Parts: sequence; C-alpha cells; structure tokens
Amino acid sequence: MSLVTAPDNGHIKRVDDQATPQLKVTVLMICSIAALSLLSSLVAACADEGHSHGHYKRAVPSSPLTPPWRPLEWGDIIFSTLRTHTDGFSDTRRPHFLSPITGTAGDLGDFASFVAHMKEIAIAKDVDLLLVDSGDLHDGTGLSDGFPPGGIDAHESNEFLKQLPYDVMAIGNHELYIYNNTLDMHQNFAPALNGRYLSSNVNITYVDADNEIVDVPVGVLGSALTNAMHLRGRQVTALGVLFDFTGNDNGTTVQKVESMVKEPWFLEAIQDEPDLFLLAGHMPVVKDNWPVVFDAIRAVHAETPIMILGGHTHIRDCIQLDDRSMSLESGRYMETIGWMSLKMDEHDQGKLTFSRRYLDANRVTYEYHTAQEPVSFDTMHGRSLTQGLNELAADFDLNFTYGTAPRDFTISQSPYPSNGSQLSLFIELATPYTLSLNNSRSSIPNIMVTNSGSQRFDIYAGPFTKNDQITASPFEDGFLYIPEVPLSAALETIQTMNSAGSDNRRRSLEREEELYRRGDVTNEMDRRYTSLGRREDVTDNITLGYVTTDSCPGIGDDTLHTALSFYPYPDFVASKTPDVSNDTLIDFVFVDFIVDQVIETLNTVQSNTTFVEADAGIYGSFTSQDVLGEYAKAAWN
Repeated sequence: MSLVTAPDNGHIKRVDDQATPQLKVTVLMICSIAALSLLSSLVAACADEGHSHGHYKRAVPSSPLTPPWRPLEWGDIIFSTLRTHTDGFSDTRRPHFLSPITGTAGDLGDFASFVAHMKEIAIAKDVDLLLVDSGDLHDGTGLSDGFPPGGIDAHESNEFLKQLPYDVMAIGNHELYIYNNTLDMHQNFAPALNGRYLSSNVNITYVDADNEIVDVPVGVLGSALTNAMHLRGRQVTALGVLFDFTGNDNGTTVQKVESMVKEPWFLEAIQDEPDLFLLAGHMPVVKDNWPVVFDAIRAVHAETPIMILGGHTHIRDCIQLDDRSMSLESGRYMETIGWMSLKMDEHDQGKLTFSRRYLDANRVTYEYHTAQEPVSFDTMHGRSLTQGLNELAADFDLNFTYGTAPRDFTISQSPYPSNGSQLSLFIELATPYTLSLNNSRSSIPNIMVTNSGSQRFDIYAGPFTKNDQITASPFEDGFLYIPEVPLSAALETIQTMNSAGSDNRRRSLEREEELYRRGDVTNEMDRRYTSLGRREDVTDNITLGYVTTDSCPGIGDDTLHTALSFYPYPDFVASKTPDVSNDTLIDFVFVDFIVDQVIETLNTVQSNTTFVEADAGIYGSFTSQDVLGEYAKAAWN
C-alpha cells in the first residue's frame, strides 16, 4: 500500500507499506454513528437502591425475521460499507429489545463473523471485497458514551472496531465536536489503521513531543491501494472527505470541499490513473459536494470508474453521476450494511455493470448470504468481540435501570405532539421536571425549546436503562435562559424558527442549512421517509422495515418490508405554554446548541430589546442527556 501523507512540514510524501494486503473490489459499507451494533440481550437484574443492574446475553427474536429475497450480485470488485455509528456496536439500545425498524438483531461480533465468511467467499470467487466505514464513531450508545468520569468518548469502543479488517475508514462530524475526541482519534485510532483512516479535508492542531505546534490531518489525506498482495492486482486510489461541517471544536479544521480539490496534494494524488477511484466519506451522495470531487477527477480521468460511499443524512440512497460511477449511502447507525459491486470491463470501454444492495443488519441476513447455519455461523473472533462488548457494557453499568417505560415513545411513528411522541415526552414532561430540580428559578413561568434533532432514537416499553438514556438523547447540551422575555415574543420566536411560509421561507432555509452544516440531519430524513409505503409489487406477508426509493435501477432493499408509519415533526419543539398572559415576562429556556438561532430570531420578532449571547445565563445543572433518566426515576417507578 502506498500512502499519501502530510508530515509536519506540510509537504506530501509517499510511504510504501508492502505488508498491506491487496484487494479486489466489492464494498461492504456500514454507516457509523450510534454504531457498535445492536447488542440484543436479556436482563438479569439485581436490586440496588431501588434500581437494577444486569448482565447482557444475546436475545432471541420474539418473531421470525424476514430473510433476504435474493442472492447478492458479485462483481469483480465489491465494496461493503457499514455505518457503524456508535449504535451499531450492539443492541445495547435495548438489552431486551429487537429493533422494529429493521429487525436489527446482530452485534459487532456477528458482523465480524459475517465479514470473515464473506471474505472467504470472495477468495473462492476470485474477486476483491473491500470493507469501508463512512464515519461517525462517537455519540449515540452507552458503549461509546457511557464511560466513567475522566474517560474519552468512544476510546474503549473503538478498540473493538480496530479488530475488524477495514480497508478504508473515513472521519465523520461526530469525531469533531470535542477536541479531546479528535486528538484521541489522531493519536490512538488512526495509527492502528496503518494509513487506512482517511481525513482528506480535516486537520488537527496540537503540541507534539518536541513541543512544536503542528497542524496535520487527523488520519491521512488519501490512500493508494496498489498491487502488493491483491488477488487481481488492481490499483485503487482512495480519498476520505467530510462535508463542509462548521460545528467542529477549536483546534480542528474542516477545509471546504471546493478548496480541497485545488490543493497540490489532491492534484498529485489523482494524477496517476488507477483502476478505480474510491471516494469514501461522511457526506450525502445527493445534494452535497461529491460532484465537486467527482468533476475534479473526471477533468483528469474521463473514463476511470469512480465508486462513492457516502453518509451523514441517515438514509439509504443511491445515484449514478455517470455510467462509469455509482454513489451509495447506507442508512444510519448499524441498521444497514451497504453492498456495491462493479463488474470491470476487460478493455476499459463501454458501460460498466454496477449493483447495489441495502442489507438489514441481523443474523438472518448474515446466515442467508453466507449459507451458514446458526450453529456454524459464529467465528471464534466474532464470539470474542461479543463477549468483549458484554464486558464493556457491564464495566460501564449500562443496564442500570432508571424505571420502567409504560409504553413506546417514538420520534416519527407517532404524531407530534401526542402521548406516544418521544419529542413530546422529552420537551413537555421530562425537561420541565428535570430542570425544576434544585433550581432557584423554577417558580418563574418559562417556556423551553430544543431542536428535534437532539433526540436520536425511540424509547420502548419496559426497563429504561442508562444505555437507553444515552441512545435516545446522546448529546450533553447545556440549558441556557434569557430572563424577562414577554411570553408573546418567546412563542413568536418558536413559531418563526419553525415557519416555512412564503415570508419566512428564505430565513427558514438559511436556518436549515446552518443546522445541516453543524450536523443536524432531521430535515433530510423527513423528506425521505414521509412518502414511503408498502411495495405494491409484494403480496407476501412481510415485516415492517425500510422501504427505499432511490435513483439507481431496480430494488435496492435486500429484505422486502412494509414501511413503518412516519409523521413529520418541526425542527424545534417546545414545552407547554404557561397559563399566563401574553405580556407576562418569562424565562425563555433553550439548549446551548441553538443559542444563535434563538437570539437572532428573538431580535427579529421584537424590537424593544436587542439581545446578545451574553444575556443568556446557565439554567440549572443538568444537560440534555440527563433529562430522561431523571424523569424516569420519578415517573416510571
């Protein structure tokens, strides 16, 4: 493998590594953000001060999972991508629960066994199978976020990801919210990938061992997979690109994509023609800047195949920018494994043959495609990973139980507002209760608001654990308040922030774009899933799950489903309006993530006072991640 790197002096050099195996191409891709896998488990509880702790073991689905409806299409080169977002490590989302969204019931150990079997099949078929991750290894499950005080997010969980045979991994925006997380990725994770962790437009600044300030890529700029040990000797040039993210912490830099493609290192990296270009990164395959990178390469190599593996918007999606390329996005968390294959033409002319598939991440899927029985499927390495995850969950006390949820609370499968809405639960019940605790301002009328994208997963009836709390509401946003705001102005601020009417459409789009650049993907998910329904060409009794419509030919879903119900919800949700007059001065409370939008809009809807960020004070001692647990202790016991 020849690696494109940037040493401390900023110059580009190439480092040969003859020990790196060569690959033939089929890509398995997993999207990462809540990602170690869905660790399905049962609870063995013991009493502890009115709450319970337990141990994990694999659960058996309460009803049969639907198997895939056809074999995979193998080409000469196959890319498999798993967005292992921290929810993907294991179904620690619900120790006793199997996700109704995709019937997800496989942990990272199961996935490791699947990869091992698929690699063997690839060798037998004399094709190359590349394993790719498109970014986001932080935030979203207890296995990454449940560390004790003094720890670093995802440091322990990433040790398990290091053990998978990833050929390419790319950085995501969730690696950049907190500087220490980014530094840990640079110093501890990227080196273990040996040049395969790509951050083509993301740098970190730190003081090195020589007490010098250096500014270097978090991983490496790019990677050239050459013909060292590959079965078929194909050369692959890989880049890892992040969207134009603006929510990164101080000490990190995200270069705009349009600037990156003008850099001398980039122009050098694409100068020599490989057999194909692999563009992996945390950027949507539609409505973002992949065409900028694509066009820069096409300006030099008009016919070279280009495979793009994107992410970030949490949807299954596919598009072809020309007939010699394919772009694939593999959903969210560890719910979907993306499969993209390419049949290479022998004379490098004419239209190439591509295929894509979205695999439900469960053992039924894995066993079907590997032709393994349950008793023969697990590898020793896979079982070891599962055991390690269980031990980590126990170390982090992820099964600590706050209370018992009386029903399901879903983000999008119940209307908002309603008794079954997780958003209603969070902002109308849990937040007002939690923020009233030990708060000297609790007697002052208030209204509270958060961005709906802060809530990341549903809550299901049954024990509500530490892991569930982190998975449902992973972000540790603080709460701020502006005192003495007229109730009418606060209500109009919220309405304006959510408005998409003709007068406010431009401002609404600007706010939506700002939220997107800072990492919120709610709107794109809404647009995709609002119109989905049952496949009209399917008549058998099938289960609920994803029903995908994309721009590539044929049906991409590996397992056929009837779509879950989907109800739209606003960008911002608020607590119930206090029973006071509109001119009453209240505390206007909001999460710190949206302070800029709140103050800008508040200054727009009223002119009596010009508010600035310094006017916002800290409201209580709890973060948004604490809210549901505190409420559950009081209301669900």
